[in-house]
Amino acid sequence: MANKENKIKKKSSKSKAKKIVLKQINDSNEKKSLSPMPGQHQTRPGIESKINPKPQFLAPDYKGAGKLKDKIALITGGDSGIGRSVAILFAREGANVAIVYLPEEQSDAEETAGHIETEGGRALLISGDVKKADFCRKAVEKTVKEFGKLDVLVNNAAFQQHKESLVDITDEQWKKTFKTNIFGYFYMAKAALEHLKKGGVIINTGSITGLEGSKNLLDYSATKGAIHAFTKSLAQNLVKRGIRVNCVAPGPVWTPLNVADKPAKEVSKFGSDTPMKRPAQPEEIAPAYVFFASNADSSYITGEVLTLLGGETAAG
Repeated sequence: MANKENKIKKKSSKSKAKKIVLKQINDSNEKKSLSPMPGQHQTRPGIESKINPKPQFLAPDYKGAGKLKDKIALITGGDSGIGRSVAILFAREGANVAIVYLPEEQSDAEETAGHIETEGGRALLISGDVKKADFCRKAVEKTVKEFGKLDVLVNNAAFQQHKESLVDITDEQWKKTFKTNIFGYFYMAKAALEHLKKGGVIINTGSITGLEGSKNLLDYSATKGAIHAFTKSLAQNLVKRGIRVNCVAPGPVWTPLNVADKPAKEVSKFGSDTPMKRPAQPEEIAPAYVFFASNADSSYITGEVLTLLGGETAAG
């Protein structure tokens, strides 16, 4: 029963994925479009299929080279946004992929699984909340039970909510942001350590806000700064075991997270303050995760926070 609940209905998902492939290839130049973006807003957590224009996640110019052949990856927040594109490129490089997502994101998760399978990988869907340590342990156990091992953990799930002032941030919001963004990373990493062998990899998702701060994202920025420090500290802790830990810290990226967080007027200006005058597309961020996941590419790199900022420079 568990397998039936967590796996995709392959025929319908693959068919949907194939229809999207051609459109995304034809629309790939949209990622170069400058802001303003169309004003829009969704209720949380946000559904990628409802965003206009659709985020570009297929990276049609990216050619797989078997860098992750026979590897097993677990990606939190893997249903949409950056996580979706990472899952697809991992599969293109030969990996099988488990993705963790919230129950409300089932349709996005099923679409992502279809793309993973179109790339030749096997997909495992795991619905639940990373704020809970017990769920994180079970997610790792399900992955290992299904695929026999775990090689790469990508901590990517996130929650953010803009507030004008510190006094506007409720205790409940503060706790939710920290439990999702840093407690969840800790829980997943701790659970994964039981199964990661020499050559294993942990990749965390940070943010420019964790380096520079953000006046309206006080709690989110604090968690991203914590993720950067956690990355560097865990890398030092695990280097003797041959497990590498790195972090990708993007600037603005066109994903459901931001469409669900901001009012439509603000969404229309999203990313316009970067030197490139636009937000990144998920497919422009995902190759950095492949780089960190591949021991062929980054075997001598651990404890790194890699910024992808559309032309902006920041001290790490």
